[in-house]
This record gives sequence, C-alpha cells and structure tokens, in this order.
Amino acid sequence: MQLDAAALPPTGITASHSLPETPAPTLTDWTSLNRRIVRCRRCPRLRDHCREIAKTKRKAYADCTYWGKPVPNFGDAVARLLIVGLAPGAHGANRTGRMFTGDRSGQWLYRALHRAGFASQPSWETADDGLELIDCAITAACHCAPPDNKPKRDELIACSEWFDTTVDLLTVRVFLALGQIGWKATIELARRREWYAGPIPKFGHGEAFELGEGRWLLGSYHPSQQNTFTGRLTEPMFDGVFARARELLEPETT
Repeated sequence: MQLDAAALPPTGITASHSLPETPAPTLTDWTSLNRRIVRCRRCPRLRDHCREIAKTKRKAYADCTYWGKPVPNFGDAVARLLIVGLAPGAHGANRTGRMFTGDRSGQWLYRALHRAGFASQPSWETADDGLELIDCAITAACHCAPPDNKPKRDELIACSEWFDTTVDLLTVRVFLALGQIGWKATIELARRREWYAGPIPKFGHGEAFELGEGRWLLGSYHPSQQNTFTGRLTEPMFDGVFARARELLEPETT
C-alpha cells in the first residue's frame, strides 16, 4: 500500500448529522487536527520505534509501504460516540495509517461497529477501502506504536493534548474505552474538564460510569488476540457494549 509522506489516510468522515447544542466542526477543522497529529514529534522514543518497524517490517508485509508515523483520528467529524483505544498496532495501524486497520483487533472492531450501525461496512484490512463511520470516531491514548505496546507515562501525557482537542471538536456523549489505559485516559480528561473529581472508577467489561451532563464512559475489553483467542472477549460480549452505547445515545427510543 503506497502512502505519500505528506498525505493523510482516508478519514472516514461522513458529517452525516449535526447536533443543535453546538456548531458542527468543519471538515477543515477535523483534517487540520489530524495533520497536526501526524506531524507530532514530541516523543523521540516512539518516533524512532515507528520508523524502525516501518523499515524492518514483518515478513508477511515485506512488500508493503508502512505508514510509520503518528496515526490520526478516524471517523465521523460530528460523532457522539468516541472510541478510545490504547495505541496503533506495530504492524496494523502503524503499517496502514488508519486506526485499528490491518490487524485482527480491527477485524473484530469494525465487524462489531457495522453490526451496530456505526460503520458503513465491516472492512478492516486497508485504509483505502471506502469505510465510513457513522456517529462514531476512533482515537487513542497514544497515537504512535510503542515498544511492547506499552507507552510510558510521560508519552501518554504528551499525547493528551490530542485527546483534548479531539473532544473539543466533537460533541461526545459516550466514550467507549477499549482497555484500562483508555479508561484511565478518559477519566483524566474528565478531571481536567471538571466533569468529575472522584477516584478512578473500577474498569470492567460492560461497566458504565456517568461523567455528568449526559456524558457516559463505557468499558470494554480490548479486541486484542490475547482476549479474543482466549474467549475473554466474545462477539456477543462486544456486541452488547455497542448496544449499550446505542441506548445511551438514544435514550428516548429505548
């Protein structure tokens, strides 16, 4: 897959709805944020790691051109559901340039989103497949692939500005954290915005925590192979979380 170094991968923007409470962000706003994320150089360890992975590659992807840069947000520019992942996969999003694309985690995620009506199709293999998200966007606590999938605390702090700016653009009603790091990052964001001042609530699959003013945080096990291969996360469990997200977004219809 060929990606120009100055370009962004397809963003999956639909701008298919608007909310009356605040002006909808423009395509320019969303694209500008994503370009800033891609240009970020705050964490030399992560940047070096992404470049090294893009250079050495995995044997199965030897003929691919890796993205090898910070991975931008993906989805609907006026989304009310924001999925918060951990970080790009070294040979998934770090290769394809799109969140949760090119690995088995993405296969699980986009199939579930499609079944729940948040995605136009269940595709997950490449960034140029025409996939669009509907009332949903995807971000990450860390936008660069970290060694051993473990970003350091200072790297998460450095990346928190992108999380804040993403939430500034959207009108998020439901945050869906895929794993404990995404859960904690969302609570810390809520504290910064004075939505919440208490301790970090316990993470768990299917846990729902009210952040105030109609905002909710949902928890889900990450669709990693470690969880899906062992049966810790099943498709019915995953579907249940998205059904709950739909209920919280549309309470008047449930």
